[in-house]
Amino acid sequence: MPASSPVELLLALAAAVVAGAINSIAGGGTLVSFPAIVALGVPPLVANATNAVALWPGAFGSLWAYRAEVSGARSWAARFAMPSILGGAAGALLLLWTPSERFEEVVPFLVLGATVLFMAQGTIARRLRRGTATTQFDVPGNALPPPPLIYLLYQFGVGVYGGYFGAGIGILMLAVLGAMGLANIHRMNGLKNWGALCINAIAALIFSASGVVHWPFAIVMAVGGLIGGYSGAWVAQRVAQTWVRRAISAIGLSAFVWLLLKQ
Repeated sequence: MPASSPVELLLALAAAVVAGAINSIAGGGTLVSFPAIVALGVPPLVANATNAVALWPGAFGSLWAYRAEVSGARSWAARFAMPSILGGAAGALLLLWTPSERFEEVVPFLVLGATVLFMAQGTIARRLRRGTATTQFDVPGNALPPPPLIYLLYQFGVGVYGGYFGAGIGILMLAVLGAMGLANIHRMNGLKNWGALCINAIAALIFSASGVVHWPFAIVMAVGGLIGGYSGAWVAQRVAQTWVRRAISAIGLSAFVWLLLKQ
């Protein structure tokens, strides 16, 4: 790809700052950062790989914030890691094996699906709270029983999707953990962040080794994501999340229409 201009790098940085803040406030930052770098002239497949690499530092930062919760569920974290890594690797390889023209055809619908999933996040969370309200084992002092195999297979599927595209994997993992019977949202977020870290790490490694990453954008976006994630924690206390979520939904739907027309 041709070298990026300083203006393009600044725009990519700004998009990553906004995406990092959105992830900190409400989740769904990929619905901003991915269309932004496509709009800057990066092919969708390369933009997807670049976005995955750029998001990895932010995923590590999120996990660090919940390290105490994950340390209290180490057996689950260990079992959660393998299907996440294997699924993430399978999804990343599937993306690399997909002809770029074919990926450009399906990417508008991937964005649409992720947007709809994001819009349904509140409903999913309420149902999970109702479904896990009587859970007795997920309380302080109780050891968590091993997760059933069927849910680990489901997590493998989440990993495949995450390695291939990635937007909305946090919502999918919270659904898995809620179905497993967890009720402690802090522990669930910790395990979710751990799963995202595993998925993003293996996908970023594969994409980096395959030479499909736009490194100037990836580097500035990684910095922007960290800045946005840190500032988002401050903004989250002062901005109504309802309006943030509406803005993300509007951006996602607009990106779907734009990507569809761009074909």
